[in-house]
Amino acid sequence: MTVVASAAEALSTSSKRVVLVSGAGGQTGQLLFRKLLKAKDEFEPIGLVRSQESKDSLVASGIDESSIAVVDVTDRDSVRNLAQQHNAQAFCICTSAKPVPTEEINPATGRPKFAFPNGDPESVDWQGQKNQIDACPDGAHVVLCSTMGGTNPDHPLNSLGKVTKNDGTSSGGDIVKWKRKAEVYLTEQKSRLSYTIVHPGGLVNEPGGERALVVGVDDDMSGTESRTVPREDVAQVMLEALRHPNVYAGRSFDLRAAPKEEGSNCVNTDFATLLDSLKGKNCDYSLGETM
Repeated sequence: MTVVASAAEALSTSSKRVVLVSGAGGQTGQLLFRKLLKAKDEFEPIGLVRSQESKDSLVASGIDESSIAVVDVTDRDSVRNLAQQHNAQAFCICTSAKPVPTEEINPATGRPKFAFPNGDPESVDWQGQKNQIDACPDGAHVVLCSTMGGTNPDHPLNSLGKVTKNDGTSSGGDIVKWKRKAEVYLTEQKSRLSYTIVHPGGLVNEPGGERALVVGVDDDMSGTESRTVPREDVAQVMLEALRHPNVYAGRSFDLRAAPKEEGSNCVNTDFATLLDSLKGKNCDYSLGETM
């Protein structure tokens, strides 16, 4: 029996698991963190946040401070020590570099230029995610929230924060490519880790559980023309990946939600069968580009 198979079996029978949730002060990560806290008979989540301010905000909202840790995911040793301290059995990665508009305008497009003041994609989406993956003990289950668009090297998100130098070369940006590099690295750890990679479409702040979920691979738009998915639905799927490791282990897939009028009678409640339509297919990492 392989390490991943035996880990999946153990996780499916374990009564309560310690789960680290990075990005717990953000939007999707915080939704997942709160869902795990509510499932207290199944999970013991530890929310990882970037700053004391984020921790204070969560504590003020009613979360016990013992369930929150401040850590810089770009600091390899800090992440590793935290995972060892809590004897983590699963790691849900929801960290991402966050682009913000600057006061400058791009003369070629007439649109604002963007920057990453709290960490660029290479630091956060590649090195930070790699640190989290490396911190996991053998047999752990890693559930990674990434993004759709990885098969398109010219995805518009890759241009955010990119700077063209005088010699014509560029630096910065390429957030989708750095995310995909981290995904490929995670799949290469399959001999010692169980993994699930979720590629959400455009994230929207709408209630979950009201739109039919559509799964796919390689940015295929079959099933619905919708390109979006509620953050709450993404968080629920990540939680269900922990609940059903025998179904979600070793899987990489896209996730969107059909408009209400398309799927009013098909809202997902059986997450153990959500991936059945893929017939075993996973995303093909020979497509697209990484850094």
